[in-house]
Amino acid sequence: MYQIGEFSRMVELPVKTLRFYHEQRVLVPAHVDPQNGYRYYNDENLARARVIKQLRALEFSLDDICKILKFDADEASFLDKLQQQKEVLQNEVDRLSSINKTIDEIILFETKARNKMAESRFEIEEKQVDEMLIGGIRMKGKYSDCGSAFSKLGRKFGRFIRGDAMLLHYDDQYKEDDADFEACMPISEGSSTEEIDVRTIPGGRCVSLLHQGPYDTLGRSYEIITKYIKQHQYEIQCPSREIYIKGPGIIFKGNPKNYITEIQMMVKE
Repeated sequence: MYQIGEFSRMVELPVKTLRFYHEQRVLVPAHVDPQNGYRYYNDENLARARVIKQLRALEFSLDDICKILKFDADEASFLDKLQQQKEVLQNEVDRLSSINKTIDEIILFETKARNKMAESRFEIEEKQVDEMLIGGIRMKGKYSDCGSAFSKLGRKFGRFIRGDAMLLHYDDQYKEDDADFEACMPISEGSSTEEIDVRTIPGGRCVSLLHQGPYDTLGRSYEIITKYIKQHQYEIQCPSREIYIKGPGIIFKGNPKNYITEIQMMVKE
């Protein structure tokens, strides 16, 4: 079972959205503690949450989503139910024709994602990381806003950069518009400015996992590493780190399927 903050990170939905979905009975937690009201989610909730997110991104209303997902099923039969719904929608008016295509895409995406997780050998590594001198710009906003900060850091430090770009995440959950993060570059030397903070961040023990693929699929790797940490009863220390080993270049974006990101979750010794 996952606490709401952990679940938020894995499905990349804000906690306030998950609470709203619960109130609307669109995504009901697996368990709610009757004493304190804390919500807990399971693996069945994961698949449902990701489908809801994709449908909302295509501007489906919650009423339409409820109609599409109006069943209780385990994860194994989830895609079969979507296929049945597709056949019903094919007989409806032209307004719903676009939903059929969307259902096809969701079925394909979820099938491939589930097969990949079942067949791949995800290797989680526990290791010690050294302290590091960085230049960083702390921000609040969308995660995608980090690009402008990395450009400023690149111009500021140039030949003194000594490693891959990284983000420090100060939230313990996923946030859409008000995320608290810091764009950083490892450097050999430099000085702070009004906007850029140059300092040494501590080393320590971390649980690490390499993620290959687009940034919008990072949630699946967070799912794997979160399960590992809970299984070993480790305590996470913020900020966590995302290190961009291979990503879009300055001129060419490249193929997002080949991006490589290292997730480092710092844990107490």
